Amino acid sequence: MKTLMVYYSLEGNTEYVANRIKEKTGADVLKLVPKKAYHDKGFAKFFWGGKSAVMAEKPELEAYEVDLSAYDRIVFGFPVWASNFTPPIRTFIEDNKEGLGGKKFAAFACQSGSGAEKALAKLAKAVGINAFEQEAVFIDPKAKKSDEMDAKIESFCNALNA
Repeated sequence: MKTLMVYYSLEGNTEYVANRIKEKTGADVLKLVPKKAYHDKGFAKFFWGGKSAVMAEKPELEAYEVDLSAYDRIVFGFPVWASNFTPPIRTFIEDNKEGLGGKKFAAFACQSGSGAEKALAKLAKAVGINAFEQEAVFIDPKAKKSDEMDAKIESFCNALNA
């Protein structure tokens, strides 16, 4: 099954997991980059990122090229902001609604606190499905590397490869 992983990463946690998944599954990768960067430190990071997620904003993205017809499965990766998936993912979904039809979907969320389950449910609804083929939640995977975290990433990859 040909897989494309579409992700957004602010602090590197999601990118860390995306790279690990790429190594283990051979998935192609599309990193989403907003034209206007989000704050990545202090109060502004939480305020503006959370507001953007809660308000379901769709930021303009740097140009990318992808032929979705070449893929059977899309794996989304994102940090959790205010119990939501990140706005760049929302932009990608809206911009590619037709191309996403008929695909299988999986997703992973990275968080420091809570809200990933709600964010995954909202993402499933946004892509028009009831549930993901596979999903996983990782707590600060880059900052808090551990054997347990590696095993959880490995398990997610194994499920994708099954």
